[in-house]
Amino acid sequence: MTIRCESMIPLPMQEQDTAGSEIWETDVVRFEKGKKYLIEAPSGRGKTSLLYMIYGLRDDYRGNIFIDDRDISGFSRINWSAIRKQKLSYIFQGLELFDGLTALENIQLKNGITGHLSKQQIEVMAGELGIEAFLHRKAGILSFGQQQRVAIIRAICQPFEYLLADECFSHIDQENSLRAFRVIQQACDSQGAGLILTALRKTSLSDELTVLKL
Repeated sequence: MTIRCESMIPLPMQEQDTAGSEIWETDVVRFEKGKKYLIEAPSGRGKTSLLYMIYGLRDDYRGNIFIDDRDISGFSRINWSAIRKQKLSYIFQGLELFDGLTALENIQLKNGITGHLSKQQIEVMAGELGIEAFLHRKAGILSFGQQQRVAIIRAICQPFEYLLADECFSHIDQENSLRAFRVIQQACDSQGAGLILTALRKTSLSDELTVLKL
């Protein structure tokens, strides 16, 4: 699976200064399966907008986005449903967890549909991320950093060719961020999948990723 962006910019950003952007000021940007990218930019430069457009949640942009050489503007709801079940997974910046459900129940909402991981695999990942003891607590009483780790596991509970991760380490300390990245990296590598990660600034992970400034 390849993702190609051509002469893209969100319509609300057309009047903004985008000088220096390696995406908004570039004719063609290609994301290749199996490679890992860091989209680095301060707030307001369009990181979430970029991921939303690739995921088909926004269509207010100029330019074109192609998935496997097909322009996504022509995709039907059925097309998007299949792509989101099999090819694209997303860690939302806002997490989109259900506060009244436990951490494990939030994870199983997706895994129950996909059957992608066993309960033991989920528990192992939770242990690696330091949240195994919190799996049976309501998501709403967990810290935001703990919730981020729940959302990471949930996103991995499906087959995918790309994982879109929107500032998913923003409330996690450096040591746990490294652990979380290793879990994500392993999940991507096991499927030969690509990763598009956004962050406010370069991180200690930057050396392992292709960095694009937005």
